[in-house]
Amino acid sequence: MSDADQLRIGTAERESAVKLLSEHMSEGRLSLEEYEERMAVVLEARTRADLKPLFTDLPPPYPPFMNVPALPPPSGPPMYTPHAQPPALPGQSDRYRVAAGVLQIMLPFGIGRFYTGHNGIAIAQLVTSLVGVGIIWSIIDGIIMLASGGTDAEGRPLRM
Repeated sequence: MSDADQLRIGTAERESAVKLLSEHMSEGRLSLEEYEERMAVVLEARTRADLKPLFTDLPPPYPPFMNVPALPPPSGPPMYTPHAQPPALPGQSDRYRVAAGVLQIMLPFGIGRFYTGHNGIAIAQLVTSLVGVGIIWSIIDGIIMLASGGTDAEGRPLRM
C-alpha cells in the first residue's frame, strides 16, 4: 500500500465512487446485492485504500485517484527553461550591462547609472545634463559599459 492510499477522502471522492459503481451496475457487471454491499463500504470509507478494493475486479472507469499514478515530487534544482534567466554566478551582479548601457545611451540623464546603483554618478550626470555636458558624458559612459562592462554599486561585475 502506498502513502497516497492512506490519504483521506472527502465527499467528492465518495460521490464519484457511487456514480461509477452505479454505472457498473447499470452495465450489468454488479448485481443489486453486490452494488448495495459496495455502497455501504463507500459510505464508511475514510481513505483511498478503503475504496480501491471495490474496483479491482471491475474494468474502467475508475475513480480519478486510481487512474493517475502519483508522481514523485521533483528533486534537485528546477530545470532550466528558455524563458527563465539563469541565476547570477557567485560574485556577479544581478544587473545586466547591456540594459545599463542602452539606458545610458537612450535616456542620457544618468538612468543607466541609477539602474546599476551608482546614484552619486547618476545625480551628477542628471544635473550636468541640464547644461548639455551631462548628455555627452552619459552617452560615452553607456558606450563604455556596452564595450567593456562595468560594476554595480557593490563592485560586482555586471552580467552579459
